Amino acid sequence: MELTVEPTIAPREEWLRARLDLLQAEKELTRQRDELSRRRRALPWVRVDKAYRFDTVDGPRSLPELFEGRSQLLVYHFMFGPEWPEGCPSCSFWADNFDGVGVHLAHRDVTFLAASRAPLDRLLAYRSRMGWTFPWVSSSGSDFNLDFGVSDSPTYNYAPSDSPQEELPGLSAFAQRDGEVFHTYSCYARGLDAFNGAYQLLDLTPKGRDEDGLEWPMAWLHRHDAYPDAT
Repeated sequence: MELTVEPTIAPREEWLRARLDLLQAEKELTRQRDELSRRRRALPWVRVDKAYRFDTVDGPRSLPELFEGRSQLLVYHFMFGPEWPEGCPSCSFWADNFDGVGVHLAHRDVTFLAASRAPLDRLLAYRSRMGWTFPWVSSSGSDFNLDFGVSDSPTYNYAPSDSPQEELPGLSAFAQRDGEVFHTYSCYARGLDAFNGAYQLLDLTPKGRDEDGLEWPMAWLHRHDAYPDAT
């Protein structure tokens, strides 16, 4: 595709001055991000008293059992409704980016998995089709997705929703201590950008995400096996 941006062409010396100026802003953003992460870790915890049940490849499991002996749990709320034939293309895009990270997180005392309301057999079939390996559990029959604001919820991203959606994406963090589970953090919408490596890489290119003018920002996106040139 043709590069349509109109760049300023300059000598290397001028580029370097502009780059060093930008570097200062990048460093400041990094410091701000570190401070934001510190504040995130300092949030109070909320005890999870409800007894959620999940269908897993190892049979029914409670929320505490999903930790697999670790003290921290990250759950990606993957959009895959009970009657949907396949998972959401956008969530599939995110899954392409986080698949495989679980082995590294496990060595930092974190279990990572995805949860959806679709039946387990459909989740596993779709995971096989996509070639993913991350653990995926079904929250079908429980209030888990509703309680964490991603399915048929009157709010999304901590604001009232005029038209609740059947499924929306999110990420929730939990901690386990002395046999009790606590909810420590959740993020939604653009808050999920940070762990989509493809978007982070696109942000480094001259055209960026190049989504202006599309019918909606991700109108270009397909599941990775559904692009016109997919093999």
